[in-house]
Amino acid sequence: MDVLALIVIALTGEAIWETLKMIWEEGKVSIDRIGAIIVCLLLAFGARVDIFELIGIPLVIPYLGMVFTGILTSRGANFIHDLYAKLKTK
Repeated sequence: MDVLALIVIALTGEAIWETLKMIWEEGKVSIDRIGAIIVCLLLAFGARVDIFELIGIPLVIPYLGMVFTGILTSRGANFIHDLYAKLKTK
C-alpha cells in the first residue's frame, strides 16, 4: 500500500466515523441523519458508485465501497467537494 492510499483511508475512515456519530447526539436519535444515510445508500447502490474504486483503491469485500460511499455522500455536496479537494492535493 502506498502512502497516498493510507492517507485516503485515514481521511475517509475519520469522515465515516464522524458521520455515524451524528446519528446519536445529545441523548437522542437523529431521524434526519438516518434518513439521509438511507437515501444516499440507496443512491450509491442503485448507481453502483464506489468512491474507493473511483480513486483507484480496490476493496476486497464486495459492496463495502458502495456502503462507505453512501455514508460519505449523506454529508452533502459541500462535504464531498471538500473531501475530493483534499484527496486531489495529496
